[in-house]
Amino acid sequence: LLLLLVLILLAATAEAGKNKKEKARKDGSECEDWHWGPCIPNNRDCGPGHREGSCKDETKKLRCKVPCNWKKKFGADCKYKFEGWGGCSAQTGVKTRSGILKKALYNAQCEDIVYVTKPCASKIKSKSKTKKGKGKD
Repeated sequence: LLLLLVLILLAATAEAGKNKKEKARKDGSECEDWHWGPCIPNNRDCGPGHREGSCKDETKKLRCKVPCNWKKKFGADCKYKFEGWGGCSAQTGVKTRSGILKKALYNAQCEDIVYVTKPCASKIKSKSKTKKGKGKD
């Protein structure tokens, strides 16, 4: 009885493996070395769009989305981990921080380290102390 149960499980596992292979063939491609282009938004510079991929003689289009808060300079497929902002440079009036590449999606060509600058605050923000007026008790 135990041997019969093992045979049934093996047959089910083999059938599941065949289904996975059939699903891979349903998309019409056995190619494994796909090269994908950047996500190109349908309208303006962010939102839903598409990316094209090629492998040997085949081409495909995938739906994708470019976040509207992405750093255009780096591309939407390059994900970086940024450190804190450095001090303000008195000479240039900007502060800088660096980002180290965390992930490159769809084999995107990304720089390993990027630098971002932003203007320093023109005025030093200080907490204003407001005097509380005397109220009626």
